[in-house]
Amino acid sequence: MSLRAPLAPLLLTAALVGGCPKEEVPPSEDRTLSKLRAEVDRVGRGGTPSGPPRATAAAEDPHSTLAGLASGQEYTQKQKLFPPEPNETVHVGTVAVKLMGLEASHGVQGSGKVALTSEELFLRIQLIAQNVGATATPLAMDQVKLVDPAGQEHSVARDVQIVAGTRELQRTWSPEERSEVILFFEVPPSALGAGLTLVLPSTSGDVRLALQ
Repeated sequence: MSLRAPLAPLLLTAALVGGCPKEEVPPSEDRTLSKLRAEVDRVGRGGTPSGPPRATAAAEDPHSTLAGLASGQEYTQKQKLFPPEPNETVHVGTVAVKLMGLEASHGVQGSGKVALTSEELFLRIQLIAQNVGATATPLAMDQVKLVDPAGQEHSVARDVQIVAGTRELQRTWSPEERSEVILFFEVPPSALGAGLTLVLPSTSGDVRLALQ
């Protein structure tokens, strides 16, 4: 914004009072006028008008933390977590389920350039499941709940499942069918720790699988 227009009345006033008895100008106003004149000269020579200090990047962009995660190494870093000992197999009806892997990260990379980032954590749970019965058994893995050490429940992060390209979670398992199941949850860092549990729905009552 140009500073010339606001200065015009000041300069005109100075010219009009040139022939009148000189009034003493307070030192603070004199310094201000000098600064304004200097600024006009500087801008007139092609300089950029000065303005208030710019806000920091963090204040201008509330999502700067996410941008940093997406562009930095922290996005790709995966924190591997270890299951409890013993790592037991549980049964949901006739489907045996066992924990095979557990890791947390701030980002999930999908196919192509599609990716998701979060200031919280994406928890990736790798399970192996097999129908050990003689008949087909339905299993709704999309209804699974994650219970953290504080007792808070977390649902499957469906948008992350879609980006990650995981298989259909609600389906029927044929006799002897064995397959890997990948589940994603979005949780705060405080959710990790001893007592983290996966709760699988069953017609005979919920089945709990210890994760940590």
